[in-house]
Amino acid sequence: MLEHDQEHDHEHEHENGSLLQKQTANNLLRRDVRFLGHILGEVLVHQGGQELLDVVEKIREMSKSLRLLYVHEIYEEFKDTIGTLAPEVRHHVIRAFAIYFQLVNIAEQNHRIRRKRDYERSTGETVQPGSIESIIQDLKARHVPKDEVQQILQSISLELIMTAHPTEAMRRAVLDINLRISNDVMKLDDPTLTYREREQLREKLLGEVLNLWQTDELRDRKPTVIDEVRNGLFYFDQTLFDVLPDVYHELERCLGKYYPDEEWHVPSFLKFGSWIGGDRDGNPSVVSSVTWKTLGLHRKLALDKYEKELKKTVSQMSFSKNIVQVSDELLDSIQSDREALGNTRGIWRNEKEPYRIKVSYMIEKIHNTGNPAVPDSQKYNKPEEFTQDLRIIDRSLRGHFAHYVADAYIKKLIRQVDLFGFHLSTLDIRQHSKEHELAMTEILAQMGLAEDYRKLSEDEKVSLLSTILDDPRPITSPYLHYSENTQECLDVYKTVQRAQQEFGRKCISSYLISMTQGASDLLEVLVFAKEAGLYRKESDGSVTCTLQSVPLFETIDDLHAAPEIMRTLLRIPAYKASLDPINPLHEIMLGYSDSNKDGGVITANWELRMALQDITSVAKEFGVKLKFFHGRGGALGRGGMPLNRSILAQPVETIGGGIKITEQGEVLSSRYSLQGIAYRSLEQAAFALITASSLARTPQDHSSDAKWESIMKGISEQAQLKYQDLIFRDEDFLTFFKESTPLPEVGELNIGSRPSKRKNSDKFEDLRAIPWVFAWTQSRYLLPAWYAAGSGLQSFYQGNPENLQTLKVMYEEWSFFRSMIDNLQMALAKADLLIAKEYGSLVKDSKVAERIYGLIREEYELTSSLILQITGQQEILDNVPVIQESIRLRNPYVDPLSYMQVELIKELRALREENEDDAELLREVLLTINGIAAGLRNTG
Repeated sequence: MLEHDQEHDHEHEHENGSLLQKQTANNLLRRDVRFLGHILGEVLVHQGGQELLDVVEKIREMSKSLRLLYVHEIYEEFKDTIGTLAPEVRHHVIRAFAIYFQLVNIAEQNHRIRRKRDYERSTGETVQPGSIESIIQDLKARHVPKDEVQQILQSISLELIMTAHPTEAMRRAVLDINLRISNDVMKLDDPTLTYREREQLREKLLGEVLNLWQTDELRDRKPTVIDEVRNGLFYFDQTLFDVLPDVYHELERCLGKYYPDEEWHVPSFLKFGSWIGGDRDGNPSVVSSVTWKTLGLHRKLALDKYEKELKKTVSQMSFSKNIVQVSDELLDSIQSDREALGNTRGIWRNEKEPYRIKVSYMIEKIHNTGNPAVPDSQKYNKPEEFTQDLRIIDRSLRGHFAHYVADAYIKKLIRQVDLFGFHLSTLDIRQHSKEHELAMTEILAQMGLAEDYRKLSEDEKVSLLSTILDDPRPITSPYLHYSENTQECLDVYKTVQRAQQEFGRKCISSYLISMTQGASDLLEVLVFAKEAGLYRKESDGSVTCTLQSVPLFETIDDLHAAPEIMRTLLRIPAYKASLDPINPLHEIMLGYSDSNKDGGVITANWELRMALQDITSVAKEFGVKLKFFHGRGGALGRGGMPLNRSILAQPVETIGGGIKITEQGEVLSSRYSLQGIAYRSLEQAAFALITASSLARTPQDHSSDAKWESIMKGISEQAQLKYQDLIFRDEDFLTFFKESTPLPEVGELNIGSRPSKRKNSDKFEDLRAIPWVFAWTQSRYLLPAWYAAGSGLQSFYQGNPENLQTLKVMYEEWSFFRSMIDNLQMALAKADLLIAKEYGSLVKDSKVAERIYGLIREEYELTSSLILQITGQQEILDNVPVIQESIRLRNPYVDPLSYMQVELIKELRALREENEDDAELLREVLLTINGIAAGLRNTG
């Protein structure tokens, strides 16, 4: 059946030593898929009778036959079978295929964990490629001295930022059932299971799949922002709290193994942050009170986790003073706690077991933390106080050689406090630049500083804001009345200031500005920060700033303007003073989604690379380090790729100040639901970071760069021209897009709290990048991920064999070009223009449908042909046969959902044109959307 998950990096392709091992592993995957498929079949018979199973099997077999060999008669019979299904049967058929994909995805995820374990078991001492040990082993083999390794570890930084972007089509209740099924399927590998235990496991799985069948996949309402916050916290609770420290433990173990003369303590370079509850761009539901509640939920989870860990630790701490000598420092700290808290009910009574007494006091103090009614002496007021107690225990344990307990429990807990503090994760604030401009216009008019700030030129704005920033006097007053929007704008900064006091300075430190188009956009944020005391000019002239304004450059024009905007800002003394004077670091975010939507995939990739390099050069002029924040989506059309490849794809000279990357939607559940996969993903990220940092320290051969960059610039320009000819300059294109994709229906899927448009507008530029990509994925075009690439490449190739040879060399030797071509291969393989053509029947004007479909098909064929010539392959994705096969095997199961979706949308839209509606019909359309998303493992 299905072999592998097409989304994954193909890192495992060479991992299982022999062919026999590979076949054995794949047989286990087939076993699991068959096993779950049979259980689903039983559920179908149980819930809908044998007739339901028979019709599902008939459709599946015809779909497979059509994929093997297109026969017009079978095609007509296939469409007729689907078209004549009674509504209640059709509903069940859609759900059967959609749930089948959920089960296959579970089997494939488990198989990834199994393969890693098989590899480690079968290779003994051999080090796994892409692992932490492999890079430390490599550094040692290259005789990199320990001092340089220390410097590498001090210089790297990766923050993974969870966002609530609406691309996770699956409900939390369904994710929970999937997790239980996953855990049970994993138990099937246990060779010690008895026959009865195996039967019980099968009965339990049958119950879980029945539960899945009887659980509604669709949300009956849009999730609230707080729902989204809780969904994000699920991953911290389920995996990240434990898995992140394990990554550090493994890194320290490997360093100790290969560099044994050093006492290693790795700085916390890998952390998670969040936008959920802080991202107010286009989401009116995210107000300052929601942000405050979010921070409270963050702290509650962190404290709950610490309390739970401490309670586990009590059972390990039965060391008796009758046998061991504990430190005086520990005894003194117990006495201090006793004086502050007394002998309350929860305190350990056995005086001979001091560790248990100490930990029980710590549990009490953690329990009281954050409660304003409790005196400071009876709680932890900051994480450092908690860490101090942990270190006292750690030192005392090592004093009587209880190193194992110290390492396994206390050292891990110290790392968790270092990573998560009492704030769990840093929350970023984001808002659209226009909102700040409107608020500033109102405030300055009231103060008589500018009659209409909006109408000032950019130079006039920069000059005025710089003067205000330099002046300690405020420009707002509690006695003045402001409009609701302006007051909310100001309240956000007050909330940040209050949060830094309550939850610690690290809880919020970045304020992102969407659609940054000028230096004034960043200065406005700093002026508002000054009003809330987040930017302060001290009496000695120095500046204290605890909130950084972060530009988000999204469109192609914005990327072009970015270097000059940063140069303007860094020339302003009041702005430059907002950076740390000892280690000036500036964060800059680059948007992959809007740049792609604006200029096409080739141009977006190229312009992002150029912006990275040009902005880095500007920062060097001013002695400033940069931390680039890459706003990648999950889908290929939004910059999606495996985490390690997204790190290694960056020019090495641009990673010195650290990297931030968004992790959003379906990426969260695919990477972080299961501990084994979460660990492997983060391990690969650590591998990639250390690799890139090591490369950045060695001279690179750039002899071909200028020539290749010149070629790439020309390819990008022609690709952009071709892309914009269709998207912006073809008068029928927008109609074709809206009618031939389920765009309107996607908007009715309750998968996010945020509207799908920035304004209530039908303009293309106001459509968000997520529904743009989602709709093209559903209709199987995947157009944003590949369109115009062929024309761009052809503009250089021109049928000239020498030019083709140059492109081949670029593919072999230039990682940027290779990554781009391989991502195009993935997109072309996932696209299916035969199925996409079916969606043309939704377009009212058949001539428009045929003409634009013809343009897209022609570009698809040109792109495919050129990529095969450049790579020397016979077929697309021959370079990754595992993924090629997975897509090939998934398609026949997705196809029926696509055909049904087209017919259902046709029916629904016809009803709505008559001002009628059908809730059940809409429900079926939304179920096909969920099913296709699960089948393609992609939404937006």
